[in-house]
Amino acid sequence: MNCITHIEFNALSLDEKVQLLFQNGNFIVAIRYYSYKVNLYLLNNFYVEVFYNHKRDMIERIELLPAFHTRMKFYSDQIQLPANLLAQ
Repeated sequence: MNCITHIEFNALSLDEKVQLLFQNGNFIVAIRYYSYKVNLYLLNNFYVEVFYNHKRDMIERIELLPAFHTRMKFYSDQIQLPANLLAQ
């Protein structure tokens, strides 16, 4: 895969973003956010959110997520690391 910049990613169509994430993104975690199920992916060195609307059964948008966005707290609350991972 060629590295894509966030500027190039933003210029892609929704279908192109879906294809790129399916082929090259790493799924991190999912959260519920208002009426959406939001999947967080890591693509290259940036985070990408996929907003899925259950009622409409469709992906409504795919956006970059700045690493220091307040929504990151929702994601970090969902990640549980094994207790022995930090034990030395």
